[in-house]
Amino acid sequence: MSYFSYRQGRLHAEQVDLIQVAEEFGTPAYVYSRAALIDNYQAYAQALAGTDHLVCYAVKANSNLAVLGVLATAGAGFDIVSIGELKRVLAAGGSADKTVFSGVGKQAYEIEQALEAGIHCFNVESEAELRLINQIAERHATRAPISLRINPDVDPKSHPYISTGLKENKFGIDIGEAERVYAEAAALPFIEIIGVDCHIGSQLTSLSPFVDALERVLKLIDRLAARDIVVRHLDLGGGLGVTYRDETPPPVKQYVGALLERLAGRDLTLILEPGRSIAANAGVLLTRVAYIKENGGRKFAIVDAAMNDMIRPALYDAWLDIQPVDTGGRHPEGVYDVVGPVCETGDFLGTQRSLAIAAGDILCVHGAGAYGFSMSSNYNSRPRAAEIMVDGEHLHLVRARESLEDLMRGEQLLTEPGT
Repeated sequence: MSYFSYRQGRLHAEQVDLIQVAEEFGTPAYVYSRAALIDNYQAYAQALAGTDHLVCYAVKANSNLAVLGVLATAGAGFDIVSIGELKRVLAAGGSADKTVFSGVGKQAYEIEQALEAGIHCFNVESEAELRLINQIAERHATRAPISLRINPDVDPKSHPYISTGLKENKFGIDIGEAERVYAEAAALPFIEIIGVDCHIGSQLTSLSPFVDALERVLKLIDRLAARDIVVRHLDLGGGLGVTYRDETPPPVKQYVGALLERLAGRDLTLILEPGRSIAANAGVLLTRVAYIKENGGRKFAIVDAAMNDMIRPALYDAWLDIQPVDTGGRHPEGVYDVVGPVCETGDFLGTQRSLAIAAGDILCVHGAGAYGFSMSSNYNSRPRAAEIMVDGEHLHLVRARESLEDLMRGEQLLTEPGT
C-alpha cells in the first residue's frame, strides 16, 4: 500500500498533511514514512519466515539514523560499505554481528575497526583485500569471517552505472577464478570461510537475472564442496527494483519464493541486502516553486530543490514522479521542465511534465527515499535539506537543515607568513 495519498485534494504522509510539513520545516525537505519502512522490511522477513535467513538493509540507500533505528528495532541486519556506515548502524542500535561489510576499497583501518566490532562477515572483492584481512586478523590473534563476492557475468539489464555483475565491472571476483581464490583463502591461517556473496546490480524488475546468477553460484558451491570447502551462507545481495513510473518488479514474496525453490534441500542460510526496495517509496522530497519562466516556448518551473539535493535525474536520467501537494489550485495546466537553481544545464528534477502550478506551490517528488539525501552534496555552497520522519499523526525532525555556518565549519583562511 502507499503511505502517501491525497485527502480532500492535499497530499498526506500517513496522517500528516505535507503542506504542514513544508510550513513547519521549510523546503527542500525529505519526508519519510515510518510505517512504510517497516512494512517494506517485513515483506522480506515474512517471505523468509521459517528459513535460516538474515535481511541486511543496504545502508547506502538511506543512512539517516532514524531510518536505521526503525529498521534495527524491526529486526534488520545491515549491509555497509564503509566504517562510517558501521558507526551509524551501531549508533542507531544495530548490531555488528548482523552486519556484512561490502565494498571494493576497504581501507586497513576500516577492516581493523570492523573486526574489533565483531562484524558478521567481510564480503571480499579481491585477492589483495583477502590477504590484507588475513594480516590484520593475525595482529588481533583471531580469524576473520569472510565470503568472496563472486562476479557471475550476468547482465541485469539495468542502467550501466548500477550494473555490478558483468566482467567489465569493478566489483567482485570473476567466477572463473573463484575456486582458486577460495583455495587460497582456505590456506590462510587467520581467515574463516563462511559464505559466498553475489550482487549483480540495482533496480532489477525481472526475476531471470537473479535466478541465472543464483544457479551459477550454486554450481560453484557444489564445486567448492567437492574440494572440502564448505560454506554456511549464500548472500545474494540486493537489487530488487521498485515502481517509479511504469516498472513492474515482482512482489517480494514472488522473488523470495523463486530463490527458496532453488535452495530447497541445501543447508544454507540466505542473506539478502535490500536497500532501494525498502526505502525508495517510503520517502518523498518536498520543494517549492520559486519562479515560472518561459524561454523560446519552453516552460520552466524553477524550484528550490536542485541536483545537489536529488542527483539521480542528472546522474542516471532517472524518472521521478512530480506532483503538486495541493491539487485545489485553479492554475492553468502547462508542460514544464522542473529545474533547480544550480548553475548546470543538468540541474533538473524532471522534464516535460504536465502540471497545473504557480509560483509558491509545493511540489512532491515521489520515490525519493533511497539514494536521495544519501547522495546529496553542498555543490554551489547549498546547505543540505532537512529530513523528517512521519509516524502516524506525529512529526519528527530527524536531521536539521544545514546552516550556512555549517558549510564553512572546519575551513580556515591562510595566514600571511610572519603574521
